[in-house]
Amino acid sequence: MGNTTNSSDFIREIIKEDLAAGRVNQVVTRFPPEPNGYLHIGHAKSICINFEIAKDFNGKTNLRFDDTNPLKEDVEYVNAIKEDVAWLGFEWNGLFFASDYFEEMYDRAVLLIKKGLAFVDDLSAEEIRQTRGSLTEPGQNSPFRDRSVEENLDLFDRMRKGEFKDGEKVLRAKIDMASPNINLRDPVIYRISHATHHNTGDKWCIYPMYAYAHPLEDAIEGVSHSLCTLEFKDQRPLYDWVIRECEMPHVSHQYEFGRLSLTDTIMSKRYLKKLVDEKVVDGWDDPRMPTISGLRRRGFTPEAIRAFVRELGVTVGGGDVDYRQLEHFIREDLKLKAPRTMGVVRPLKVVITNYPEDQVEMLDAEVNAEVPEMGMKQIPFSRELYIEQDDFMEEPPAKYHRLYPGNEVRLKHAYFIKCNDVVKDENGNVVELHCTYDSETKSGSGFTGRKVKGTIHWVDAKSAVPAEYRLYDSLLTGEPADGDLIDRINPNSLEVVHGYVAADLKDAKAQDKFQFFRHGYFNVDPKHSTDEKKVFNLIVSLKSSFK
Repeated sequence: MGNTTNSSDFIREIIKEDLAAGRVNQVVTRFPPEPNGYLHIGHAKSICINFEIAKDFNGKTNLRFDDTNPLKEDVEYVNAIKEDVAWLGFEWNGLFFASDYFEEMYDRAVLLIKKGLAFVDDLSAEEIRQTRGSLTEPGQNSPFRDRSVEENLDLFDRMRKGEFKDGEKVLRAKIDMASPNINLRDPVIYRISHATHHNTGDKWCIYPMYAYAHPLEDAIEGVSHSLCTLEFKDQRPLYDWVIRECEMPHVSHQYEFGRLSLTDTIMSKRYLKKLVDEKVVDGWDDPRMPTISGLRRRGFTPEAIRAFVRELGVTVGGGDVDYRQLEHFIREDLKLKAPRTMGVVRPLKVVITNYPEDQVEMLDAEVNAEVPEMGMKQIPFSRELYIEQDDFMEEPPAKYHRLYPGNEVRLKHAYFIKCNDVVKDENGNVVELHCTYDSETKSGSGFTGRKVKGTIHWVDAKSAVPAEYRLYDSLLTGEPADGDLIDRINPNSLEVVHGYVAADLKDAKAQDKFQFFRHGYFNVDPKHSTDEKKVFNLIVSLKSSFK
């Protein structure tokens, strides 16, 4: 998995001080997603930080599902999240659900009522919002704020028993409606929701709010360092208040780091779900999606994602990260792993008129020139080939060194060929080239008679395997984010073309990765590829414009 113990950042420094001072005996972190969608690359940063920091200090990390909202959560998401965390290369120590603690959370809420620190409110959600105040004006006390402890206990018990409708009553913490921190202005900590929960069924019809439940979950599990992204910083005083006033025996502490935002894509689960629901994309694992399952299907490796996150580091600030930086790390990972082969995306047929009609010869080629220990392979060569349409021009511009009438090029791993004739269809499109080859120019033969300036790739037509190529671009156009998100979807984010791959790929399996000469790195699509029809997803092009 790679060693991270040489890393240093502000969170690791805090942990070192806590251990040295004896404030903490064991480091315990947690990754606490809500199971209301699939994880994306932003979550990958949080996963890596929580698991790797704990590992650095011989601590442990829990995977905990913050399942306090039954209306949005589903077992499908629970299973997908577990798969993603494991695929990234991490093992959790404990697997927990917030719903495991509903009874204790209820008891702690009763304690708050008894201490005069919580009350049942009859105001609607809109009325609560209107009386909360603003950044410059204090909020207004609810007319139900001064209910007696006995009345609050009775109403809260009746809420649990299901005597009230959704939205009819809530339980609010009683803190300070004049606090400069709006999160402390009597926040709602329980609401009524007559909905079936994926884990507890119909046992409950009241559910704790995240800001109340989360600190309790951390305290119950003995989390030492609760690491979260910067948008939760303003909730830290409420986090501390809940743990203190609920008299939790273990005191957890929250620390915030900058969240990850990638250019040219969407990092909001709500918007990602909209793309899935409206079938703009091919599911949560569409290779254009920034979801971990989408990146996996596209062909990204866990090693590349972990290296990318480590490079970003643990910082207080956030900001946009160029998507090309993520692409850099998958290139670095695959260039030493992926076999190199030839595939033709937009085929143009070549007939070598002076090559024996029934002859097939096997040519030697390196599996990966940068990794000699990957060895050699043999590729078939015969009279008919496919080359790339882009590698031929009938009327080429200056300094065009590929194939054109009268010009000679080298076929990668093979021979020099010279274009003699062009065959066109009734619309004037070039459909076939007639060429001749020079048998003395075979690669590796030491031929020095003359030089050519162009080398092009090809596949043998007789043994070629039909392939579908899925070529991806940014999911979003670069326009500003006003208006409907759907209007910003790049209409050219996916191009599907049909060509061929070399015979050595006929047994390629789902998630096998290859470098195709000149085109880039490709992954065998696990969703649509079959033995009869190979489907290749473009992971990343060969060269980056990222500086």
